[in-house]
Amino acid sequence: MTVTITSGHLQATIAEKGAELQSLFDTTIELEYIWQADPKHWGKHAPILFPIVGALKDDTYVYEGETYHLPRHGFARDMAFEVIDQRDDFVLFQLESSAATRAVYPFDFQLQVSYELGGDGLVVKYNVKNTGQKDMFFSIGGHPAFNVPLAKGLTFEDYYLTFSPRKSRVKLPLKGNYIDYEQRTLGQTNTDLSLTHEMFEQDALVFETKGLQSFSIRSEKSPHSVTVSYNQMPYVGFWSTYPVESPFLCIEPWCGIADTLASTGELKEKAGIQSLPPATDFATKYSITVK
Repeated sequence: MTVTITSGHLQATIAEKGAELQSLFDTTIELEYIWQADPKHWGKHAPILFPIVGALKDDTYVYEGETYHLPRHGFARDMAFEVIDQRDDFVLFQLESSAATRAVYPFDFQLQVSYELGGDGLVVKYNVKNTGQKDMFFSIGGHPAFNVPLAKGLTFEDYYLTFSPRKSRVKLPLKGNYIDYEQRTLGQTNTDLSLTHEMFEQDALVFETKGLQSFSIRSEKSPHSVTVSYNQMPYVGFWSTYPVESPFLCIEPWCGIADTLASTGELKEKAGIQSLPPATDFATKYSITVK
């Protein structure tokens, strides 16, 4: 089942499975911005990453002496969410802990995800509530994939990434599925970055971020672009497939990262993990602006 919301010239479609954004479509110019999940390349659109972001060592973590297993990016993207509120331009989804989630993640929670259209874009909000009796440890993030190119006749290499503010950011290199934190460097995000497929030879490009951030996919050969903006999310990932050359690029705002090479496996010690006391909420959001 899917839900479609509209506002002006924009239309968004979201699946109940994973509360996953499947389409952001401009009806005036008939332009689809979201990757349409061709399984020959990558069979998803914009999964929600929860309760972890990235991979755990051997898909395993330890909490209070017990060993648990979670796949890369967690389980939310594969679970059925409930629609609890809907208007023409807005929809709110909810996922609650269950016996199935507690078997792999021993916390009681309520995860709400909302989508709201307005102006030239879409606002995506996450709200995590700890409904249990002990501190909850989690990560959450977005994984939206955008069509590149956005115009017929152009190629992936006709586009570039812009970064705002224009300053260097700490780059966290991946070694296999894990962050090689000891090899972190300053990335050249103080200038535009031309897109090539080869730049993803080592998987995603991951950067630390602070404060208000904005990242755009643009081309000098087309007026159409996509911008992802957020405030106070500590990481961002950029990803496309390699060596398969796919016509999409993900811009991924994260509150959490994959295990580091030095990870002990203890959930409380995991790099980037969020801690939430009982009966409290964690809220964050990002926006997608299109032209």
